[in-house]
Amino acid sequence: MTQRRKATLAGAAITIMMLTAACDGGTSAKGGQGDDTQPAANSSQAGKDYGSGYGSGAGYGKGAGSGSASSSDGYGPGGGKSPSALGEQGGKLAVRETADLGPVATDSNGFTLYRFDKDSAKPPASRCDGDCAKAWPPVPAEGASASTGLKASDLGMVVRSDGTKQLTLGGWPVYRYAKDAAAGDTKGQGVGGTWNALAPDGKKASKKTGTDDKAQPPSSNDGDSAGLAVSDNPKLGRILVDGKGRTLYRFNKDSAWPMKFACNDTCLDTWKPAEPVDKAKVKGVPEKLVTTVTRPDGTKQLAIDCWPVYWFTGDGKPGDVNGQGKQGLWFAVDDQGKKNTTAATG
Repeated sequence: MTQRRKATLAGAAITIMMLTAACDGGTSAKGGQGDDTQPAANSSQAGKDYGSGYGSGAGYGKGAGSGSASSSDGYGPGGGKSPSALGEQGGKLAVRETADLGPVATDSNGFTLYRFDKDSAKPPASRCDGDCAKAWPPVPAEGASASTGLKASDLGMVVRSDGTKQLTLGGWPVYRYAKDAAAGDTKGQGVGGTWNALAPDGKKASKKTGTDDKAQPPSSNDGDSAGLAVSDNPKLGRILVDGKGRTLYRFNKDSAWPMKFACNDTCLDTWKPAEPVDKAKVKGVPEKLVTTVTRPDGTKQLAIDCWPVYWFTGDGKPGDVNGQGKQGLWFAVDDQGKKNTTAATG
């Protein structure tokens, strides 16, 4: 084969690879939600997003009862266990009263315990593995017991995908948060709109309701928010909205390729990741633009033209576009998946 022909074939192969690599090597847009879920392409940098809260930097990594793990054999950087390995034992669980959330469940050292909305309690099932389990170390079932304020009958266990046994409370798998560096921290509350501190009975901690799951504030995981449509906005023209009519935005500091999530931690208090959609609920948007991506904490997020999209907590009602142009970085998305740079005046 001549050198010229080899060069031609190599060039053609590169072109094909570039065409198929869109949205992190995404698959076709067939089927419903989850068929084209994409992982974060910068997974090698995931530890930076989780911070130094896990491993040797975690406050609960020191003397947390019998069988406690160190950074050399635990879930921190350089650990020998698999990413889904269990974290420290919980010991005798306790209840702590907090100003914002009311009573919350803690481990024996006072570290807040959490639950994940993507898990289930009936039957118990854990869906936080891999990098997710690095940020949210599962609490082992072994060695856990109840103290005043908790019922021993509410404690149980679930077998994880790697065969290990994780503690459950009220049927919900129990986790700590890697960025809680000291007893009493509740930095994991509301992360991604899917993580909540545990009330003593396994429900979501909430001072307003005691422990009533149904009365939690609206989040990106409300069932009827998982839709996608086009709205004719009087200020911006044709833009994308979710199932509640909330304007969807993209963030200039994110990246579609390679996939990068720059809105993390406190950013998520203001900008909520949009819920992935069933493509049967998509109206007026080219199906090929609609995908699902996986955030560094393991949660799933709607993406348009490979860009993660969010709704803005500053939008009080359907039709609001208060997030448009915020900090020169946040923009509504038009019906072709592009950012809308029209000034939201008037």
